[in-house]
Amino acid sequence: MATAKEQVVTYRGRVKDGLVVLEGPRMPPEGAPVSVRVLKAPTRRAGTRRRSAATPFERMKPFIGVITDLPADLSLNHDHYLYGAPRKA
Repeated sequence: MATAKEQVVTYRGRVKDGLVVLEGPRMPPEGAPVSVRVLKAPTRRAGTRRRSAATPFERMKPFIGVITDLPADLSLNHDHYLYGAPRKA
């Protein structure tokens, strides 16, 4: 917060390569103490494409068909194969 003796002037700018680059012709005087306040945090880094939310199918797609020697009735009798429950017809 500024005290009664401090004058507050707002300069706008952006962060580029880790440095704050001010926009416009006005600049604070050399050696002036400054404070930086982020107005809106970026949702993604500049130059990166935004990834859309993947569906469960899209996330599991690399695993589909990887295991080929499973029993033909696995979907019906998975409790039998996992836990030893009685087989279903």
